[in-house]
Parts: sequence; structure tokens; C-alpha cells
Amino acid sequence: MRIFAIDDELEVLETLHEAIGDAVPGAEILDFRRGQAALDAVTEQGACPDIVFSDIRMPDMDGLQFAAVLKKAAPDAKIVFVTAYSEYALEAWKRHVQGYLVKPVTAEDIRDTLDHLELPAPAPAAQGKLRVRCFGHFEVFFNGEPVIFTRKQSKELLAFLIDREGAACTSEQIAAALWEGETDAQATQTRIRRLISDLRATLAAIGMEDALIRERRQIAVRRSMIDCDYYRMLEGDMAAVNAYRGEYMPEYSWAELTAGRLFFRRDG
Repeated sequence: MRIFAIDDELEVLETLHEAIGDAVPGAEILDFRRGQAALDAVTEQGACPDIVFSDIRMPDMDGLQFAAVLKKAAPDAKIVFVTAYSEYALEAWKRHVQGYLVKPVTAEDIRDTLDHLELPAPAPAAQGKLRVRCFGHFEVFFNGEPVIFTRKQSKELLAFLIDREGAACTSEQIAAALWEGETDAQATQTRIRRLISDLRATLAAIGMEDALIRERRQIAVRRSMIDCDYYRMLEGDMAAVNAYRGEYMPEYSWAELTAGRLFFRRDG
């Protein structure tokens, strides 16, 4: 479950984040101090929230304006206003928000609000698996925490292998995707060896080195150890189908082919 917490006051935002974390253990909580920053995360990064807890009185764009724009960008998002000013309650309901909380907010307040919201059932917890998000920007999590990659292209290599759905990849295929047009074959081979070594070290640090299969100068992901929205969509999981908003790893140009197939799969 992805939850946005929005408040321009840092201390209040930290308190709100803590209350949400206590109420919804394991949730992905994204903090913002401006409504526009939250909207950018949705429109530019594909990070559509399930629930938004937002202050109303904020500079530049207040919560009411934010709610009106968000409903167009992410119509399924549930919006709960968090404010010290009860006079906004009537206007909040006109905006079709799903809740209204008065500061200071506690974990119990959050739980009570969530109990009254119609939320999609969470996907079963994937034990001993990497949780991967391909819809929107590519992200990898393990045990509820983001996996930190020491090299940007090590992360891209994992994304490419996941896109290949467990098929074995040669160095030539990797080079063609990650360094299109590169003519120095020897330098490219050295890069690939370093990236593979770095990726294996990253996964080994979290005990997930077996998620990679390395045989006969080829490399692949062990699909059984990957819990991925893309894979679940291919398997007909309706929650994954509904989570797809038209973006598939937009930061990688080689992903455009799969993005096109998904577009026609959903709309065809």
C-alpha cells in the first residue's frame, strides 16, 4: 500500500508519518511538503497513491486545490484531509474526499479512518522474495525496505533482466540494451563484468544472491524469487492490471517495446 503524507510544516509531517507507520506497518509512505511535489510524483514518476493524508492550509497550492487536480491524475486515490481548521469540513466533502481528521493525528485516528475506507485487498506478502515495481519508475524492495544500489547501472541491469522474464541474457544482449551504439567491445565486456559483480554483491548483502542465475556466460533472474507487478499482470492478477497506469519503467529506453505490448494488452 502506498500512502502520501503532505504537510508544509516539517515537525507536523514527521508526526503524521510516524502515526501512519504505526497504524499501517509495511506501508510505503512518501512525504511531501508541497502539494505540487506530490502531483509531480504521480504524473512524472507514476507513483500513484492508494491513500493521501494532506493538510489543507499550505502555500502555493492548498489542499482543496490539490485534491481537485489529484482526482484527475489518480482517480482511485482516497483523500483524507488533516487540519487544525474545522471550518473546511463542508468544502472538503464537496471535493469528494474520504475523510477529515483534526490535528494532532494519532495512529488510532489513522486506523479508524482506514477501517471506513473501501481499499483494495493487499497482495499476499511475498516471503523471501524481492518485491519489484515496474509500473512507473523501477524500484526494488526487500522486507519492506528499498534496496540501495551502489551503481545506477547495476539497478538498470536488474531491471533489464526482470524485463526479460527470467530468460537467459548474453553479454551482447545486455550491451545492446544498456549501451546502444557502443563500438568498443572490450570496454563493454569489462563494464558488464563489473556490473554483474556489483549487482551480485548488492543482492548478497540482503541474502538474495540466489535471485540471479549465472551459467555459461549468461545471466538471468530466478523468477520464482521475484514478486513483480509486471509478472502478476501477465498472470492475470486483476489488482496488478488495475495498478497499471500506462507507464512501464519510463527511465529506460529499452523498456519501450514492453511498454507498447502492455498498452495494447490493456486496451486491445
